This record gives sequence, C-alpha cells and structure tokens, in this order.
Amino acid sequence: MQQLLREKHIAYVQSLDKHQESFEYWLSEHLRLNGVYWGLTALCLMDAKESFNKDEVVEFVMNCYCESTGGFGPFPRHEAHIHATLSGIQVLATYDALDVLTTGQVDQTVQFIRGNQLSDGSFQGDRFGEVDTRFVYTSLSALSILGKLTPEVVDPAVEFIMRCYNFDGGFGLCPGAESHSAQCFVCLGALAIVGRLNELNEDQLEKTGWWLCERQLPEGGLNGRPSKLPDVCYSWWVLSSLAIIDKLEWIDYEKLREFILKSQDSKKGGISDRPDNEVDVFHTLFGLAGLSLMGFENLVPIDPVYCMPCYVTKKFKKYPY
Repeated sequence: MQQLLREKHIAYVQSLDKHQESFEYWLSEHLRLNGVYWGLTALCLMDAKESFNKDEVVEFVMNCYCESTGGFGPFPRHEAHIHATLSGIQVLATYDALDVLTTGQVDQTVQFIRGNQLSDGSFQGDRFGEVDTRFVYTSLSALSILGKLTPEVVDPAVEFIMRCYNFDGGFGLCPGAESHSAQCFVCLGALAIVGRLNELNEDQLEKTGWWLCERQLPEGGLNGRPSKLPDVCYSWWVLSSLAIIDKLEWIDYEKLREFILKSQDSKKGGISDRPDNEVDVFHTLFGLAGLSLMGFENLVPIDPVYCMPCYVTKKFKKYPY
C-alpha cells in the first residue's frame, strides 16, 4: 500500500463521535477533549477542517471549562487537567475562536496553569501531583498561545528541563529518568517555545540528533527507546524533535513513509500503531503529522513545535512579547 487513503481517513475521523452507545466510547471519556484536538488537527492536515461542525466543537470545548478552578477538563463535569487545558486552547486557536473566553476565564486559566508549577520549576498535571516533563511543555505551550508567558514561569521551567537532559543526548520525564523520544519532543519543544534552545550547545545537540535518528529500525518505523518495537506515533515525537534542532534529514524518509502507509486500515480508514493493528485517532494524527513533516502526500504543513497547522501558529506572538 503506497498511497494515503485520505478520504477514508477523513470519514474515519468524522465517525468517531457517532458511536456514543458503545462501551469503548465511554471508556475513553477521560481523553475526549484530547481526542477532539487529535481529530481536528488530523482533518486540518488533510485540508478537511470543515468536516467538523465548528459551532458544535467550540460549544463542547466550552462545556469542558471548569468554572470553579479555571482550565479545562477532558469532558464536561470532569476536573481540570494541564493536558486537557492545552487541548482546549489548541482547538479554540485552530478555529480562531479564543475570543469566546472572557478575560476572567483567561485569567483563571492562567492562574490554574501557574498554580501547578512547583518550586523546582516542574509542573504537575493537576492537584493530584503527577510530575512529568510533558506537563512543562503543555503548560508553556498553553501560556504561549494565550500570550501569558512570564520570566517567573519560564526561567525555573527551563532550569528543570535542563536537569532532565541525559548523558546519551536524550531527555527523561524527570531528572535521572530514562531517555525517551516523547520526552525529547516536549523538552525541545518547550525550549523552542520560550526561545531557549541555546541552552544546549552544539555538542549536546549533535548527541541528541544521533540518539533520535538511532530510533529508526530496519522496517522503517521509529521507536521510543532502545530495544522497543516501532510505533507510528514516534513518527511525530522523533521527527518533530529532529526538525526543531534542524536535523530532520537524518531519518530515512522513504522507509518511514512506507511503514506509516502500511499501518493504514484500507477498509474503514485510520492509522494504527503498526501494520495490522487496530486504528485510533491518536496514531492517525501522528502518522499524518510525520508524513507532513517529511513533505509527503501534499498534506498541510505542521508546526514541529506546537503540533498545529503552520497557518494557525504563524499568528502566535513569540516570547518574550
């Protein structure tokens, strides 16, 4: 299979909210707002944003807003979380609809995000205290889109990220943790958002590039860390990281493209983690995002820092404002 099944993928993403009586639909409630972002961004890359009803999507996003604490939950009446908050802001920004948030709601959301930053510069995802470099990225990205980054937030966050840099060139989820491709993206992405990639010297960037390109396996796919199976989602985590440090060409494009296209479902659409597995919207987006970064299939260009269409992110103000 050597062609992108664009129309089938569009139909697959469109169908995702039409199975509300299924057990799987309610099992995934905790990821629903994230799923809306994944699906909308996938449609944008295929130049099919109109396949979703904008008014209905914006209404759903606002129903996930937590009036008591600020921020967004993954589903109406769920507590706010940093991850869902970024997804909500990304969806609104993609629709050029951030103005549906009142000044008070924006201020409350900023307060929610900043309230989850700890004394060492890290961020917890919510009041339950899980700390991960993912939440540093999601927090800085959300504040950046809202135009609300400040040195008081940025400087300690950068210091924390740099403590997560490892001897092998990768980054971990916290200081001393094993290097992982996804953590490379969130750390490099966070540094790029705040204009601090120069915290890494040339030797460090070279080492990071080598660690990332070594994630490609003989079958063409990429993995998250050594000795693991390839997974389509790393087409994003690895390629975006390499793009951020200007080493994207270190990957064999043709072999990776073949791996992604073999992971498509030719009957119902969608892309899975690897060939012959069940598809989902998460891997569909990140497979398309990888193809977009490599310039294949005439897809809409994606921003490697924000994981949003470039035509959206070009409107963002660069920090410092």
